[in-house]
Amino acid sequence: MDTVNPSKKSRNVKESKMKIIHSKRRMLQLQRKEEMSHNIRYISKVPVKIVMDREFLKLHPEDPLSKLVQSLRDEESSAAIVDGEGRLVGFVTMKDILRFFEPPKRYSIVGIGLLKKYSLNRASRVGDIMVRKPITIHIDENLGRAIQIMLETGKHHLPVVDDENRVHGVLEVKDIIRLIRIVSS
Repeated sequence: MDTVNPSKKSRNVKESKMKIIHSKRRMLQLQRKEEMSHNIRYISKVPVKIVMDREFLKLHPEDPLSKLVQSLRDEESSAAIVDGEGRLVGFVTMKDILRFFEPPKRYSIVGIGLLKKYSLNRASRVGDIMVRKPITIHIDENLGRAIQIMLETGKHHLPVVDDENRVHGVLEVKDIIRLIRIVSS
């Protein structure tokens, strides 16, 4: 007569239950991954105009730099620089402002001339630091194209323009991430 050790039997039962639990977890993970894959494919087809921020900072090239600095709300802010008809003539991000104030290379003696460069004075204009030919996305494009542009260029902000180069909004990485969170929850 073959007797099974009760502790060994208990251990076998626990192991089989753990295998079932792990199998169910793995199945749920695969199912969630498949749903996410479907959602990501869906996201790439969403029109840019649905996700873009329509309330963005607009300035003119002649506006003082101090107005730009005062108007930017957070570290992810950007500004579209437009002409009198709302056409894009430039774009500014926080990184562009930092570049303007970047200290000189090498070991320099800090003098009055250098300090004057770093002070915001009335002569400093938005046009002095704006990117004159920013990378944009057309208003009729989809997020798949926007994501591709962002990945290829490293840009986190894209002005959204029409055929006449009028600015309709700004698309930021955070807008896309927000949509992904909504769709995947």
